[in-house]
Amino acid sequence: MSAVHPTVRIARETLERFYSDGIIHVPDIELPPDLPPRAGAFVSLHRRDTDELRGCVGTIEPTQASLAEEIAMNALAAALRDPRFVPVRPDELPDLRIKVDVLSPPERITAPDQLDPRRYGVIVQQGVLRGLLLPDLPGVDDVETQIAVAMQKAGIRPETPVDLYRFEVLRFSE
Repeated sequence: MSAVHPTVRIARETLERFYSDGIIHVPDIELPPDLPPRAGAFVSLHRRDTDELRGCVGTIEPTQASLAEEIAMNALAAALRDPRFVPVRPDELPDLRIKVDVLSPPERITAPDQLDPRRYGVIVQQGVLRGLLLPDLPGVDDVETQIAVAMQKAGIRPETPVDLYRFEVLRFSE
């Protein structure tokens, strides 16, 4: 088995520390120099046996002082505050696989043909409503589906005109 990437180690150690003694602590794990010092990041938690999503929370742009803090705070939010799921129980943690996506800055695009659901994530925006879908997700094989799912997540009705943004990710997983 290959070594676990430092981004994933930060997420896991943050959760383990929180669940063992209730302390929110960002582990002192050095990130590779090819990663930005600050960036938006998503942390996804999946059941190892079924790959079922158990929580996913992230930020489009950085909100913390460092990428390590961004990952740590989003790992906690994915485990405890994803409104789609009950909070992760301590006994579940060993059976969860962690995925970390580090986002490039969003880039406004003018047409759907500038998307590729394998390469780019999408952000749809209409007024204050905004939805994001990460790239390369199972079942999202075409641009139309990608945009439709992001609009549904944002609560934007189909056929409503939206502003489109794309971004790339660096994905790391256990």
